[in-house]
Amino acid sequence: MAAAGGRRLALDVHGRLRAMILSGELPPGSVLLQAEMARKLGVSRTPMREAFRLLQEEGLIDARPDQRARVKAVDPEDLDGVYGARIMLETLAVRVTAKSLTDEDLERMSDVLKRMQELAGTDQSDEWYAAHKEFHHISTQAVGTHLQRMLASLGEHSERYIRLAQLGVPGSHARAHKEHEALLAALRGSDPAEAARVVAGHLARTALGVLAEAAPEYEPAATRTALGIAGGSQS
Repeated sequence: MAAAGGRRLALDVHGRLRAMILSGELPPGSVLLQAEMARKLGVSRTPMREAFRLLQEEGLIDARPDQRARVKAVDPEDLDGVYGARIMLETLAVRVTAKSLTDEDLERMSDVLKRMQELAGTDQSDEWYAAHKEFHHISTQAVGTHLQRMLASLGEHSERYIRLAQLGVPGSHARAHKEHEALLAALRGSDPAEAARVVAGHLARTALGVLAEAAPEYEPAATRTALGIAGGSQS
């Protein structure tokens, strides 16, 4: 029981630190000390050490043996790889799902999209991301468990980049809303090819927008190649 409780506490600490990094409260380059963060969050060093390990595995921090860590800056190769893979897998999943969605599924997507629009630009960013995750999940729900796990992992990994895009790319929320509307329209029309094209362009826009700000000299070969294969376009 004690071990289970310790694991739950470590996961809670990890979640709190992760949210602080993703929101920008702990920006890239921030130095994190285990003892200091443990005091700040009111926990012992043991769950903090495990939380650091999990954040290191996610690529959010560089941890050092001296119980220090630094919040990582955007890694262009990581971003490119994540979005290249996500474009390929999510367009596949959308194509599989497009003709199996029920009227109830489509109505739920519409309701979620309305909620996203209401939350966009407010201080309820976590609620917006939860709705965004639900919207994309419905659009890919027909694929099997293994592919769902892969999509979920890529989605979690890309959340930081989505947040960066919305902070650094003007008009990002409005553009995303139009793309989500276009995806819903394609799914209402049972058009797998158009749904895949919209998804590919939507994902690529996020990746290319962040890279243009964070690493303009980097050539995102994986994202551009995946976009070409999936039939998307960038204007």
